[in-house]
Amino acid sequence: MSDVGEERDVDRFFDGHPAALHVFRRVRTTLEAAGELSIRVSRSQVAFRRRHGFAYLWHPGRYLSRPAAEVVLTVVLGRRDPSPRWKEVVHPARTHWVHHLELHDPAEIDDEVVAWLREAAERAG
Repeated sequence: MSDVGEERDVDRFFDGHPAALHVFRRVRTTLEAAGELSIRVSRSQVAFRRRHGFAYLWHPGRYLSRPAAEVVLTVVLGRRDPSPRWKEVVHPARTHWVHHLELHDPAEIDDEVVAWLREAAERAG
């Protein structure tokens, strides 16, 4: 991420959630190594994009009264991945499967998660 304003927006989004900020940095580093991407920060999430959004980080505590994790990684694939690690998998459109993964620590971004992120990034253009 090259824009200082974007970096400030990311810091603001993860303010008070240091583990989530570390997860963001790990995901960003992983994806930057896989090629071009842009990052968009909104009120509800941080989106990783190419031609389309393909991965998102968000705070479940904003939506749930008792979240099980500080941050959720959402990955959009063109198929349903059968891993039991996913908290939830939804199929909102014919060609999109949306997978939600609760994360507690950046170390959970292991080889399996990196492969999902790369697959999603390649699919997004």
